[in-house]
Amino acid sequence: MGYRNLQECVADLERQGMLRRVSTPLNPHLEIGAVQRRVYQAGGPALLFTNPVGCSFPLLGNLFGTLERTRFIFRDTLEDIRRLVDLKINPFSALKHPLDAIKAPFAALNLLPRTVSSAPALECRTTLSQLPQLVSWPRDGGAFITLPQVYSESPANPGYAKSNLGMYRVQISGNEYQPDLQAGLHYQIHRGIGAHHAEAIARGDLLRVNVFVGGAPAMTVAAVMPLPEGMPELSFAGLLAGQRIPMVRLPGGLPVPAEADFCICGVVDTSATLPEGPFGDHLGYYSLAHEFPFIKVEAVYHRKDAIFPFTTVGRPPQEDTSFGAFIHELTGPLIPTVVQGVKEVHAVDAAGVHPLLLAVASERYTPYAPQRQPQELLTIANAILGQGQLSLAKYLLIAAQEDAPGLHTHDIAAFLRHVLERADWRRDLHFQTATTIDTLDYSGSGLNEGSKVVIAVAGPVRTMLATEVPAGLEFPSGFGGADVCLPGILAVQGPKSGQGRGECDAAIEEFCRFYADRDCFGGFPLIVICDDADFTAATLNNFLWVTFTRSNPATDIYGINAESRGRHWGCHGPLVIDARVKPFHAPPLEDDPSVERRVDELGAKGGPLAGII
Repeated sequence: MGYRNLQECVADLERQGMLRRVSTPLNPHLEIGAVQRRVYQAGGPALLFTNPVGCSFPLLGNLFGTLERTRFIFRDTLEDIRRLVDLKINPFSALKHPLDAIKAPFAALNLLPRTVSSAPALECRTTLSQLPQLVSWPRDGGAFITLPQVYSESPANPGYAKSNLGMYRVQISGNEYQPDLQAGLHYQIHRGIGAHHAEAIARGDLLRVNVFVGGAPAMTVAAVMPLPEGMPELSFAGLLAGQRIPMVRLPGGLPVPAEADFCICGVVDTSATLPEGPFGDHLGYYSLAHEFPFIKVEAVYHRKDAIFPFTTVGRPPQEDTSFGAFIHELTGPLIPTVVQGVKEVHAVDAAGVHPLLLAVASERYTPYAPQRQPQELLTIANAILGQGQLSLAKYLLIAAQEDAPGLHTHDIAAFLRHVLERADWRRDLHFQTATTIDTLDYSGSGLNEGSKVVIAVAGPVRTMLATEVPAGLEFPSGFGGADVCLPGILAVQGPKSGQGRGECDAAIEEFCRFYADRDCFGGFPLIVICDDADFTAATLNNFLWVTFTRSNPATDIYGINAESRGRHWGCHGPLVIDARVKPFHAPPLEDDPSVERRVDELGAKGGPLAGII
């Protein structure tokens, strides 16, 4: 049986030595977030801050900070979920393991929430200003709830069946929000609440929402799960918790999880927006202030022993990296059942998740052909880009399983090597030049607007990749300094970008012309132009972060000896990606030095975090 609430979870983790209490007074403004980040990076325990400055509620951080701890939290139900997933993939497995199959339906009984008449979550009332005013990064626009569970129901078909539980950013102070009366609601495109919002607008209704914080840990995970269409997150929360989620319905309002720690009740005015942000995000930059919906707050409830869970969002890896790995363990086996021919899909965390997808799939269209080339892969790539949040990807690199049966997307370096060895830039680039991208990605042509490229490879090795900078390499004016990121990938330092949004850069075009008649890059099919070649090449994660968060395929991909055949663009020489910071990009996240010195003191000998950081 899983945990009913956060209090049971905290007590158990403390007994197991997986949680550390921090009684030193620390400020929710920058200090507590900085401590959580540092402890996460050290692979440390969950943290219960029992004496936060200016707040009466304890804060819980780093709860899901390691994959091992996350598995421990849900240890009682993982096998039940795996049985159900396996039955979905292969119903005939029930014939091989009938006892396991018998157990699976009992787990499925937890799909439906149960109604109760009273709830600890409604014991007390408070206000937004009394909640922890957590600010994680120096330029954040105010205090945010970083682990919210935003609940809504279809205005046309209310009830659990058409409900949505999502983790959408909630700003509780700052900007133009009326203190205690309004809270920002930032949800990205292609999120479930958007359909409910659209229904409310069409009907001329207000959209009622509840924001839950805390409660059973299964509720937090359910709020970020990419579930199949039609499966309510509350149902998955019941599976993961090992018990039906108890809910109590407020008169005239939406239901509330009885064991939640906090609940903000209100309505979204469908005729108005307010500026929300900026806020440090999971791409490693600030998402800037933009107009977003807001909640008119009617009530804020909490339980007597309420704990306020939080995380810090920033350049990966962060705590949500563990979320992602755990979710992949649960849902990865289902991917081949959703898109025929797909073997694996990996949304690369180090690249900010949505900017880069890697996939392995089948190439069977012409098995009789003397040499494989991308055909079925292109059909599958289109299907992948039509699936939920995968549709927000900018770069999709897809390879044929038949060329390397042992190839896996989570061995990123090996996968990139496989692709570059086989890529034919005259054939294998497929663009969508004006489409949607992640709301948090500022590399495109506007908010939610940008481009995509599919790189599909199949067939034998074409290129032997180089691992050393070419001897005597000359550079055009303004460029200089090169380093090898990975076999076949060369980082070249370029001049500061002056590029306008949606435009190409004349300096990069000149770079390509400079090498048009020079055969300088043998063994390097990919060149990345960057602001700092040493930094970009220093680690795999640096290369992934710089290259794929700072480029928009339609404007930032160039080629040496490029050509267009009809409407198909390609190049005979190396592909060139301009991954410099552009003037219109959002600023990267940087720690406050004085706060970092304070964290150093906490980790020094005799400090409360000694031996952890």
